[in-house]
Amino acid sequence: MTGPGDGQVLVENVYLSVDPYMRELMDCGGWERGFGLEGRALGRVVESRATALPVGTVVFHRHGWCTHAVLSEADVRVVAPVDGVPLSAFLGILGGTGLTAYVGLTRIARLQPGEDLFVSAAAGAVGGAAGQIARLLHAGRIVGSAGSAAKVEHLTTRLGFDAAFDRHDGPIQTSLAKAAPEGIDVYLDNVGGDHLAAAIAVLRDHGRIAWCGAVAQYNNLDDPPAAPHNLFDVVGKSIRLEGFLVRDHADAHEEFEQFLIPHVRNGRIAVEETAADGFDTIVDAFLGMLRGENTGKALVRATPE
Repeated sequence: MTGPGDGQVLVENVYLSVDPYMRELMDCGGWERGFGLEGRALGRVVESRATALPVGTVVFHRHGWCTHAVLSEADVRVVAPVDGVPLSAFLGILGGTGLTAYVGLTRIARLQPGEDLFVSAAAGAVGGAAGQIARLLHAGRIVGSAGSAAKVEHLTTRLGFDAAFDRHDGPIQTSLAKAAPEGIDVYLDNVGGDHLAAAIAVLRDHGRIAWCGAVAQYNNLDDPPAAPHNLFDVVGKSIRLEGFLVRDHADAHEEFEQFLIPHVRNGRIAVEETAADGFDTIVDAFLGMLRGENTGKALVRATPE
């Protein structure tokens, strides 16, 4: 690797993110062979030819899946470490995953105090953040789906969900109707497929769906799940369904940090993560995340913090 040129820095990565959307990029041309793989990362400047980024500066960037990266000032965002907050949190609950949950709830679904919420893949990074943030927003009943009995217990005992169910225990619609017998007002969708159909079935009139993920189809792009059989109920119930990408809401980042950092510092918000050690574990960590082996944010600790 050549050193940085004028206006550039050499960054040693500390934490690397592995996320579901990366699987879709593999089939959709988002990663070009021979180039660095797209992915969120936190690193430390170890060599600098950029005045604004002296050695030691912690930065966020999207040139992940590598131990080092040569970057320009435009490629990075400076991260100011906060006492009482682990650095890794800025890649999870205080990073893109937490921001996705916050934007989905506040800007897209516009969750109001007292409203009932369903979150799919609730033990994952975005889902777990959404449940905790919804509690801060004074939501009513918060229900989540997860992939094991242990994760269901985790949601209700640690993350503040009122009810949760294992997606393997039977038809999703039956489980959701049992967990939310009075219906729901808002659905944050990380899964799509049968979870989306179930949510449409129990949503009240004028309910809202904030759709940010479809993990049910990322590994099955050639034969994705059919559209929900009850999709037209979106019309009959006057439901609003809106998909969104967090990258379109970068302007919410400062507001989001001001809202959430105090709660992370005082322990009201848990920093949920599953971390693998060493850069050579990144493929296994990625595959494990796709299999649902993680609780909270899945990441790789590339070098000691």
